[in-house]
Amino acid sequence: MSRFRTALAVAASAVALAACSTVAEPSAGPPADGGLTPVSLQLQWFTQGQFAGYLAAVDQGFYEARGLDVEILEGGVDIVPQTVLAQGQADFAIAWVPKALASREQGAGITNVAQVFQRSGTYQVSFADSGIAAPADLAGRRVGNWGFGNEFELFAGMTAAGLNPAADVTLVQQQFDMEALLSGEIDAAQAMSYNEYAQVLEATNPDTGALYQPSDFSVINWEDQGTAMLQDAIWANTERLADPAYQDTTTRFVAASLEGWAYCRDNVESCRDIVVAAGSTLGASHQLWQVNEVNKLIWPAPAGAGTIDEAAWARTVQVARTAVNADGQTVITADPDADAYTNTYVEQALELLRADGVDVEGTSFAPIEVTLNPGGS
Repeated sequence: MSRFRTALAVAASAVALAACSTVAEPSAGPPADGGLTPVSLQLQWFTQGQFAGYLAAVDQGFYEARGLDVEILEGGVDIVPQTVLAQGQADFAIAWVPKALASREQGAGITNVAQVFQRSGTYQVSFADSGIAAPADLAGRRVGNWGFGNEFELFAGMTAAGLNPAADVTLVQQQFDMEALLSGEIDAAQAMSYNEYAQVLEATNPDTGALYQPSDFSVINWEDQGTAMLQDAIWANTERLADPAYQDTTTRFVAASLEGWAYCRDNVESCRDIVVAAGSTLGASHQLWQVNEVNKLIWPAPAGAGTIDEAAWARTVQVARTAVNADGQTVITADPDADAYTNTYVEQALELLRADGVDVEGTSFAPIEVTLNPGGS
């Protein structure tokens, strides 16, 4: 549970705007008295490699070096991180941009202060012999999706390919696994590159007795189709950004978090071990795969890790406003206002990290080769 339970008073919009325009100079580390500022971070899912950078920042002392005592709050099926943040039950939260924008349109006072994942990790996966190689090939097929706001890249991709998702395919509510695909109940399954896609490669091919191989599957990557949406970002409380102390904490928190991700980029196996030790229920090879694949979504970062790219933001907003799901709903109904994101704090954080010699661009990044074990063990 969070250390903070008192609901925050809602400031006037003018104050929120002032928070974005008047920002205190950040401190580089702990306050002069040597004390640590308590901070809580709400994750959007269970402990796994998706959040390795934050776990590493705790384990390696990066938060402490910036004067922060960080408590990481595990997510779950019934936890909406941006709501936890907006209600004052956490200081920061990790959430996908479209989901957070939907909450924001409904009144949640939250601001994206660091876009950690620069690329989308959402796939649509089919067996290679299914003939499904592009969104148009989904016509007439049984198409799985998770719903809960995870489906809009898929629906936008089908629409762009000339398909009516409500009429031209058979939509199937998919569990958060790949069993329906492997059993033949659906023809195409939603998957994250760092999680569910690994699950099919950890399964035994009954025809060979060995694990499935990537060549056994066809993958539609929404980054390649132009309908990808920004995902994991660090969100702060908009109203609290009017407070110079919270501004300073935000900069230091972002800096230490990005240093954690830089560590995971350069120490993949160490971060695997950190995640496993933190209590992940998934196996070691699965977590190594996950950290490695997440690194691909972050690095390289030519503008600096966490920087919010205006073009990627605009594309996400466009898909969120125009893609219609099976219920005829869009993610949002209007463009978000200017307080929806800011690069102010991540730019300050990157300045601190560069001064300390941390590589925040990862220009020479290269993923490792991961061998998956049965069941991800």
